[in-house]
Amino acid sequence: MLYGVTGVLRSYSLEYDCGEQLEPLLLAYRDAVNSVLKELWGALEWEKRKVKGKKQWRLLPKYKVDIHSKEYKKELRESLLQEWPYAAHWVDSAIKTAYSIFKSWRKNYVKGERKRRRPTARRLFARAKQTLIKLEGEKLRVTVKPGEHVYLDLSARYFKLPSEVSSAGLGEPVITPEKVHLPVHCEEDTQNSKPAVAWDFNLLSLDGYSPETGWIRIDTKKLASIHISSFEKRRSVQRKASKSKKARRVFTKYSQRERNRAGKHQLEIARVIQSVAGVVGLEELKKQGMHTRSRIWNRRISRSDWRGIARILEGRMGEAGVKELDPYGSSSYCSRCGWENRDLNGADVFVCGGCGLRINRQLNAAINLYMRLRFGYKEKWVGGKKRVELRMEGASQKAWWDRVVLPSLVGGCVLTRGGGAE
Repeated sequence: MLYGVTGVLRSYSLEYDCGEQLEPLLLAYRDAVNSVLKELWGALEWEKRKVKGKKQWRLLPKYKVDIHSKEYKKELRESLLQEWPYAAHWVDSAIKTAYSIFKSWRKNYVKGERKRRRPTARRLFARAKQTLIKLEGEKLRVTVKPGEHVYLDLSARYFKLPSEVSSAGLGEPVITPEKVHLPVHCEEDTQNSKPAVAWDFNLLSLDGYSPETGWIRIDTKKLASIHISSFEKRRSVQRKASKSKKARRVFTKYSQRERNRAGKHQLEIARVIQSVAGVVGLEELKKQGMHTRSRIWNRRISRSDWRGIARILEGRMGEAGVKELDPYGSSSYCSRCGWENRDLNGADVFVCGGCGLRINRQLNAAINLYMRLRFGYKEKWVGGKKRVELRMEGASQKAWWDRVVLPSLVGGCVLTRGGGAE
């Protein structure tokens, strides 16, 4: 826990040259994390429950004991400390990391995105608690054992460090065999004065909205064209790649070139988004759930760069600056009254059968996402069909839309290419 520190938490990565000294610690840390995961897995029992809104049953996990109780964690800690050769605080960190991994697995399993298989830590890494680190000038001192330290050289950094010679301005760094990922608390800047903007991801554009900025459209056609042209080049040598070393090298070259060119465009798009938004709301899209029988459509979905742009934003703005939103129904619900249009059929204009609103379909989706970002939302199942409802605490959605949204759409659209509200 940090006290007396305000501002934005940003994470930076820096290579260091003493990986051999830390490798035994990283191996022991991974083993400790996996031991905790094994214990938590043994504390589960499986209960047969009906899937909400469906005529299906699933085995869902629940705990036989209270794994969050002080007694349980104390016994777990004491068992790990037996013959533990390093500082005891590394065990505390390993327990915290294992709990986080298990919580993530359980959440995704319930959502149907993980298998009923015990999660394991495979990569070498360790999260250092603040009690294990100290900033000494241009070096970060890491305690390995009581009285034994390793110093990570930060002189080649490309970022600023806290002005005070202590660890007060640092988060908990993640150490791998090659790099240290160092969270730094930066002073509040103009980023906090910028509005929250929600973004609707499409194949050829990103559409953002907030009442302060109006409609913002970022054209992503150039990014899509990189994947299309690279696909054609790679397809010409793909069949030969399994038999020819030269063809494999050419295939690898084309793939690397595609990643590099796409990465530059993703970074530029992320910079534009960050320049206008203090907080970003993004759709929590899952490509595997968007595939159809159309091969062309599936290729377009697989080439999309939504996740890459989101990762860049998360790295630049931190977890507090990026919020993931449920995209369900954002295109089919009327942002003004909540009426659902079940017959869009690729139309560019959303026509509401409830209040008569006519608005650009992508702008309507961006407004819906902004309202979910601002007010919060809950899932509701009606007649076996999912619905996302805003938490407006009894306020009139239509009245709020007319008072706040409507004025921002009258001459308030900001476009990088043609388009507009109907």
